[in-house]
Amino acid sequence: MKENKMDPKKSLIVFQDKKIRRPLHNDECYFSVSDIIAILTDSKDELAYWRKLKQREPQLVTICHGLKLPAKDSKLRYVDCVNIRNAFRLIQSILSPKSRTLQSFLSSTLGHTASPMISASTNTNTVPR
Repeated sequence: MKENKMDPKKSLIVFQDKKIRRPLHNDECYFSVSDIIAILTDSKDELAYWRKLKQREPQLVTICHGLKLPAKDSKLRYVDCVNIRNAFRLIQSILSPKSRTLQSFLSSTLGHTASPMISASTNTNTVPR
């Protein structure tokens, strides 16, 4: 298994003045769950929000990988991260007016025209079953 890499020029993306950490792991882009939650909820404690969300929807735990990323204190810490497909799944679990905009933004940063979940879903922010 390859280590995750953090190229300083490519490891951060900015959405509405907020940073999303984006490590490369096994040649695939991942996104920090707590950064996505911070953007969508404007929560002061995104980690507490994530804990409650995992209790409400335990299947979300299975889509995450713990990767070492720079934390606010500049130390490397394990952070829950999701690949692009699972980022869309996570975003749809959080009711927010910013959800669609963030999904479109993430698609465009990776060169995808649209996520299958975006086109398959309606404005209800629920996961298609």
